[in-house]
Amino acid sequence: MHTRICARAASCAFLLLTWPVHGQTNVEHSKPAQEAGEEHESAAILELGAASNWDTSGGATTFAPNIAVETTPIEDKLELEAGVSRFASRGNTEWDVDFLFKKPWTLSHKAEFMLGVGPEWVHRRQNGSTTNSVAAEVAGDFMFWPARRHRFGWFLEPAYDYGFSQGHPQSLGMSGGLLIAIH
Repeated sequence: MHTRICARAASCAFLLLTWPVHGQTNVEHSKPAQEAGEEHESAAILELGAASNWDTSGGATTFAPNIAVETTPIEDKLELEAGVSRFASRGNTEWDVDFLFKKPWTLSHKAEFMLGVGPEWVHRRQNGSTTNSVAAEVAGDFMFWPARRHRFGWFLEPAYDYGFSQGHPQSLGMSGGLLIAIH
């Protein structure tokens, strides 16, 4: 039963991430702007900020530093993000490392939205025992750029995590912080 649900969810996520959307930037339209002397697309985007995580099974809310790097292997079609967060509370420590495949949508020259899904590795030390497990993450990424050149900006990223370890832990999270374009 769980296998069919996961397969259907993965199929829906794949379709959502590969559909073209009205309003999305077209590659042909962006080439004349680059030839006119505008700055080229950044090689990667560094995300520095903080994250909050709430275990939906009754755990405490935790806060952590967050760092991620995002790159675009397929222009206007696919973004890849690798990120790390470290949560700690009352003697418990958790490291999350995720690798998200994101579908970008350009909302305006100063705002973008991406919906991402991907695997996550969770290292947890709780009550003297250490566990490593695999989880799945779904995240929405709102990126805001105050200037047209997209050198610095800020982001908000709500996320949902589903663990595949015993008990299937689930959590809701929110990350936010500074965006730095790497050229």
